[in-house]
Amino acid sequence: MPNQKVIIIGAGLSGSLLAIYLAKRGIEVEIYESRGDMRKEEISAGRSINLALSNRGIAALKEIGLDEYMLAEAVPMHGRMIHAADGQTKLLPYSGRQGEYINSVSRAGLNVALMNEAETYVGVKFYFDEKLIDFDCKTGEARFESGKIVKGETLIAADGAGSKVRDAMLHGGVARFDFSQKWLAHGYKELHIPPDANGAFRMEKNALHIWARRQFMMIALPNTDGSFTCTLFLAHTGETSFEQLTDKKSLLEFFEANFADALRLIPTLVEDFFANPVGNLGTVKCFPWNVGGKSLLLGDSAHAVVPFYGQGMNASFEDCRVLNDLIEQHGADWKTVFNEFTNVRKENADAIAQMAEENFYEMRDAVADPVFVRKRELETKLEHEFPDYFSKYSMVTFRADLPYSVAKQKGNAQDNLLMKICTETENVNQIDLEEVMRKINSIKT
Repeated sequence: MPNQKVIIIGAGLSGSLLAIYLAKRGIEVEIYESRGDMRKEEISAGRSINLALSNRGIAALKEIGLDEYMLAEAVPMHGRMIHAADGQTKLLPYSGRQGEYINSVSRAGLNVALMNEAETYVGVKFYFDEKLIDFDCKTGEARFESGKIVKGETLIAADGAGSKVRDAMLHGGVARFDFSQKWLAHGYKELHIPPDANGAFRMEKNALHIWARRQFMMIALPNTDGSFTCTLFLAHTGETSFEQLTDKKSLLEFFEANFADALRLIPTLVEDFFANPVGNLGTVKCFPWNVGGKSLLLGDSAHAVVPFYGQGMNASFEDCRVLNDLIEQHGADWKTVFNEFTNVRKENADAIAQMAEENFYEMRDAVADPVFVRKRELETKLEHEFPDYFSKYSMVTFRADLPYSVAKQKGNAQDNLLMKICTETENVNQIDLEEVMRKINSIKT
């Protein structure tokens, strides 16, 4: 594609990945990032939540040749390790099939790998410390705090949930622009479990650990250095909330009562808790995602989701894959590409947003429910015995060929059936799997 220059706003995960896709087509790419170069600066503490890389994201990395490299840097997680209040643990596998698991990856490590790969292509240039202050939806010009004004054949916004390009579209740039931002009552705070004295993991390494306590929870994802990144999800305000944990005494009493087994593994709990910020959790939806062929919203700038299905990054990477396929079909007809992209992705983005919110309550509440535990055991048995059966989780996580909207519709119908079955028995081994599959196959969706 000669004589094409695309401006990308945001050098995060999706912006850097998209730069590679475009560069492979011979398109000149300029990426503008408001922050400094993360490869040269220390990343601020408390904001580096690990990411769960699964099949949709892996499919994109495979297309640019980085899948094997990143998977070698990841820690496989085969299931949820549930930590009961009394310290007992139980592993709930993510799938009954061999080879289906998610991967704990470093956000920073993946971002650096993508930026480095992008810079191997001629015509790719990163500009750091360039804060976008306005985008002109009529002319396609991007204006930066430094005074710089840039314009390409088109502009793609990968600047996250607080997108300045989306703000320009909302505030007069696009007629009848729909926008919603919904916050959870809960926030999050990052904590750290270090490796033991020998550098080994202090809990099961190949699992995503969950301390589900009904109204709040904590999770922990493994890192390659033997540590775990923990995230406490707790209400901002109220009887049991962040606002109540004001000093060392209240914090230690809260952990002793709710996370006693984890407390012994977090030696810097007090220091980290009061030093790290409380993050917000919200869902962003908007429409349309493009201004003709002049600009496109992609990833979190178009559809930010809460992290409880582990699909934020994977969905954004899938955006890049779909966009690349449409460029293959339509070339540099950006208006056609962007219109079709929005038509294809909007329904699926809304579907994963809803499922991510629902999964928060599942992780927080249901994993401690005996009926839900039986349902997961039944799903695992079905996946083991019937290769063509996929739970809703598996459809979302391991089926890169299946749209999120289909996974949601079909998965919800299956969930309702299986929960009913598991309510009526206390022993999954007594369930007739053949009969269950007949009922599943008769579901109309």
